[in-house]
Amino acid sequence: MKKALEGIKVLDFTNVLAGPFCTANLADLGAEVIKIERPGSGDGSRIFGPFVYDEDGTKQSGYYIYANRGKKGITLNLKNEKAREIIYDLVKKCDVVVENFSPGVMEKLGYSYEKFKEINPSIVYCSISGFGQVSPHRNLPAYDIVAQGRAGMMSITGYPDNPPARVGSSLGDISAGLYAVLGIMVALFHREKTGEGQMVDIAMMDSVFSFIETNIVRHTIGGIDPVRVGARHPLSAPFDIYRCKDGEYVIIAIASNIHFKVLCDLMGRPELPEDPKFDEDWNRSDNDVELKEIIEDFLSDYTLDEAIDMFQKNHIPCGPIFDIKKACQDESILSREMLVDIEQPKAGKLRITGNPVKLSETPPDPKHPAPLLGQHTEEILKAELGYTDEQIAKLKEDKVI
Repeated sequence: MKKALEGIKVLDFTNVLAGPFCTANLADLGAEVIKIERPGSGDGSRIFGPFVYDEDGTKQSGYYIYANRGKKGITLNLKNEKAREIIYDLVKKCDVVVENFSPGVMEKLGYSYEKFKEINPSIVYCSISGFGQVSPHRNLPAYDIVAQGRAGMMSITGYPDNPPARVGSSLGDISAGLYAVLGIMVALFHREKTGEGQMVDIAMMDSVFSFIETNIVRHTIGGIDPVRVGARHPLSAPFDIYRCKDGEYVIIAIASNIHFKVLCDLMGRPELPEDPKFDEDWNRSDNDVELKEIIEDFLSDYTLDEAIDMFQKNHIPCGPIFDIKKACQDESILSREMLVDIEQPKAGKLRITGNPVKLSETPPDPKHPAPLLGQHTEEILKAELGYTDEQIAKLKEDKVI
């Protein structure tokens, strides 16, 4: 089946997560992604676990495999003049360049947007960094937790009587990678209409800040400084986790008077929706502690499974809290192919995360392995640039590749 980005060629300079996650999604959608890595060591994530071992005992990183599925891999010494010539020749044939070095690094190496635009005026050049290309903090190093902290996300994550907490996944990297995909798609659409390439500037800081959603307008419009409220929703109630008879927790997510009335009827408390403390969502939120005690007192007679069965039969939004093992076994995850098997070279069959974008005519396909270090170097040099075996041997001798 044809893929949405079939025919689009991407030159990938990215490392670790934000950039590789972006280009992995482009590969899922059919783009040919050529990943450039440092000879000898490669992408920095190749040393991150978990590891799977080849038949000869050599280890491969599950982290790297997940974030680099579906790509072709070549090795080039970016500081070498001959490697620079190769990259310039590849840029002529590519539609998109993606990099996530610190601002200024690509310019120093001779790989700036301005330089690539001279070589290929229609190039779409995406740069992902901690604080963006235009920022007072552009030269500061940044990892996910730095972006989560400075953007305000950690201040609203966790419980009020505990220190601020990082969201349990690398939200800064993943959100930046997703916005990079969006920016690249829009730039390609613009180029389709005008023939004009452009630069896409993505910052982890910006991306996390945008994911804080209504907490921003609660401050700018409502004059409130949002704080940590644990698992509950800061504006709606009951919208939290509630302890059951067996010590497990059920999620109840109610943000309407209709659902709240149904819950009260189930609890044998039909008078609660008429109580001024609980008659509207904002009042329920203000009196959430008292409301939670009422609900947990009711649930003390029900196990988690019994509670979920009761609520689902009455169309009350609810659910369990799964650990990762149970989430990987969930029938919805499995039926929607959010876990897929790939055949990784030298490692055999592995299971990785699928792609959540479902398209009826051009579906993404994440069922492809990640490249071994330098796996496609010779193939690309020959097929794309016409290098001979002798020329490639000379590049190896000169430590260009």
